[in-house]
Amino acid sequence: MKKNQTDHTKPFDMHIPPKKQNPFLMPVIWLGSYVLTRKNHLRITKNLRGIKPPFLVIATHQGFSDYYIAPLALFPYRANYVSDVEGYAAFGEWLYRSIGCIGKRRYVSDVNVLLNMKKCIRMKQSVVVYPESRHCNAGTTSYLPDHLGQLAKYLNVPVVILSTHGSYLESPFWDEEYSRKAPITAKLECLYTKDELINAREEEIQEKVAGTLQYDEYAWQQDNKIYLKRNRANGLHKVLYRCPRCSGMDSVNHDTERDIMMGSIMTVSNQEGVQCKICGAKWKLTPLGELEYIRTANKDAVMKGKPAGGKELPGYDGYHKKEFRSIPSWYEWERNCAIDEWNNSNQEIVYSVHVEALPNSKGFIDCGEGTLVFNRDAFILTFADQRFVFPHHIRESVQTEYNYKGKGMCIVLSTLDNCYYIYSEDGHFNPTWMQFVGEYLYQHSKKCL
Repeated sequence: MKKNQTDHTKPFDMHIPPKKQNPFLMPVIWLGSYVLTRKNHLRITKNLRGIKPPFLVIATHQGFSDYYIAPLALFPYRANYVSDVEGYAAFGEWLYRSIGCIGKRRYVSDVNVLLNMKKCIRMKQSVVVYPESRHCNAGTTSYLPDHLGQLAKYLNVPVVILSTHGSYLESPFWDEEYSRKAPITAKLECLYTKDELINAREEEIQEKVAGTLQYDEYAWQQDNKIYLKRNRANGLHKVLYRCPRCSGMDSVNHDTERDIMMGSIMTVSNQEGVQCKICGAKWKLTPLGELEYIRTANKDAVMKGKPAGGKELPGYDGYHKKEFRSIPSWYEWERNCAIDEWNNSNQEIVYSVHVEALPNSKGFIDCGEGTLVFNRDAFILTFADQRFVFPHHIRESVQTEYNYKGKGMCIVLSTLDNCYYIYSEDGHFNPTWMQFVGEYLYQHSKKCL
């Protein structure tokens, strides 16, 4: 990337004050949102306890449909939406500013975002935030920042929660190319009136908001008897990358361990489940969203085999004989395994990567090949003659992408002036594993400060 700043490389201007949503665009937004959610039979319930705008809307973030749900839930009122710079590049800066968006970069603290939110409140406009900052990976609440109570106090307006069910099931993050016929419900409710907010402590607000934002889409699916039939598991191996039958937290052979840390040993089976490439164990995802264990094709590989000429795998009848019935429980088990792996490793991994930069709304800049070092202190990205350090203690999570614009898996690391989309150059990449460890190192660094 050139050192001199042209219009294409100049950083996105976060100082530009936000606008009210263009009144001439509002009928288009409402009508478009209505049309796009009809196939999901969207139902919205409201309990605002008599409050009027402006208020702070804190919303769950399961999938792309959330962007259509919020305008309908807030109808007939307008609002401003905190949005990643990526959206400006995808749809155009004029349009995004005209529909009331406030630009930010994910997992980067920027005082300009807060100042712009405050400006919206002064203009009598509600502000909508999605604190999870990304679509959820496994149908459960993603990492929530610990400053939501402070934000509510700073804006000093009623706090409203917009909680959604069905958005993830309709288009899970690991397969957003295929839309499923899942019903969607949304609830808009006042959590704190202004008077209640004044008398509440920041810690109390944080705890109450975080508790209200918790969800488990598979439990909701089963409680409501929602059956999904076609292409249920296409892409599921991107989040369920570790086989609980043959590759648990105990040390396995070196090649298998590398596959887990650098990629996935699972693959999709007939679009209905996942299967282990090593031992052949297979799980079916039922139409009701439950995991059903089918068989281990190569039982010897689990009990006493040496599939890659390395050490014996963990015993079939021991700790690793797990009958996971839900995707969230498997996902959280993988998190624990990733943390254990990290703590027992040399705590440094080097990736050969390809880098694209997104400094502004003009689009992506190809930065060529580089190196990404992942150690206990930071991500260190090097390409061309540039080197960037992303310390873990200032980044709550790692933005993961499973097939961004058809280019494959990547992670995104951002500064105040740029977003770097980092792809594997040699095909070895596990964004989910890096997300688990990145969140762990952030929490660990907080305790050490």
